[in-house]
Amino acid sequence: MELDLYLLELDEHSDKAISHYKFELSKISTGRANPQIVKGIKVDYYGIMTSLEELANISVPEPQQLLIKPYDISSVKDIAKALLNANLGINPVDEGNQVRMTFPTLTTERRRELAKSISKFTEAAKVGVRNARQNVNKAIKADEELSEDVQKTYLDKVQAEVDKYIDKINEIAKAKEQDLMNN
Repeated sequence: MELDLYLLELDEHSDKAISHYKFELSKISTGRANPQIVKGIKVDYYGIMTSLEELANISVPEPQQLLIKPYDISSVKDIAKALLNANLGINPVDEGNQVRMTFPTLTTERRRELAKSISKFTEAAKVGVRNARQNVNKAIKADEELSEDVQKTYLDKVQAEVDKYIDKINEIAKAKEQDLMNN
């Protein structure tokens, strides 16, 4: 098999790991309201688990507030309950026809806790990229059409790509940590 096909497989899996990593980081609060924090939360809507984005308009009226206006006002209590159960560290306030979430200013201790969780997600993303490398390396070593020299060249090029992905993950983590510490 050609090197390009191996690299394409590596890119596909690595890109998936990085996009999941970015999604997880987007849910970490930096002290400012961010609609991504509530993305993916499921609400029990008439017995069917429905994503919050489908049930309500989510806006940021002020830098530290998130406003959730349901399309169906009868779902306000269910939305508030789902937000409370999501353990975001922010208590939702049911205002009758909408839910408001006010993000407190982050304490130094809370910033350190969040920095640790960034490290955890960073390591998980790196593991995802390394697993992709491992799968591609196995395929290269199992390819009997390739000579040892060609295999070595392919493995070196795969490692160079992996190094680029790891550097990209480190850059994303550094930017998120700076954002966390400076806000």
